[in-house]
Amino acid sequence: MQPTIEAVAFDLDGLMFDTEALFFRVARETLEARGGRFTAEMMAAMIGRRAVEAGHVLQSMSGIEADPEELLGHVRDRYLAVLDTDAAPTPGLATLLDELERRSLPKAVATSSRRAHAERLLGGHGFLDRFAFVLGSEDVERGKPDPEIYRKAAEGLGVAAGRLMVLEDSPAGVAAAKAAGAFVVAVPHEHSAAAGLAPADLIVPRLDAPALLARLGSRPETGDRRCPPPTPPPR
Repeated sequence: MQPTIEAVAFDLDGLMFDTEALFFRVARETLEARGGRFTAEMMAAMIGRRAVEAGHVLQSMSGIEADPEELLGHVRDRYLAVLDTDAAPTPGLATLLDELERRSLPKAVATSSRRAHAERLLGGHGFLDRFAFVLGSEDVERGKPDPEIYRKAAEGLGVAAGRLMVLEDSPAGVAAAKAAGAFVVAVPHEHSAAAGLAPADLIVPRLDAPALLARLGSRPETGDRRCPPPTPPPR
């Protein structure tokens, strides 16, 4: 029998915002301008990884003679230039956040991106204060698929890992959450097919899917539901 869910941890890129599609567009344009190609296979190998790993994937698979950090930085600069105008929340996100607050379930963000990037996205759409804390790539020594970030999320939310629901969209993220012992819900999209997310406990088409909502538990009322009591783990 599945334990009652007592808290939820969200991935960010591709899961909460359509940034994966935006990154793909920008990376394709950037590499084409340098005589290279950006493919779906390259994108799949980069999704869910920290910048240090993603840069090496980008350089090695593209074959462009450049420092991996410099190449990824060029893509990132162009991506950030359009982030505020071109990235939109994914379907069902607002509904799910409302439902979690109705049930008084605390929630956090655990992303392979830098914390500043996450806070920029969340703050720009009015979501930042709806989360107890944000964990970014600088808050862990080992990135996804290592379980460190989701173990930290469970600790910060004050729940056992087995009672934490993790929402993910990448194979690396699903692997990290499963290794941490969490209940994992995957949401496929254009750049992360359902077949690669098969180890998840549940696969749904969007964040407000009835099958996802049916797995949620509830906590007693704690006053201001938008500012839950858990405190983030040490950074």
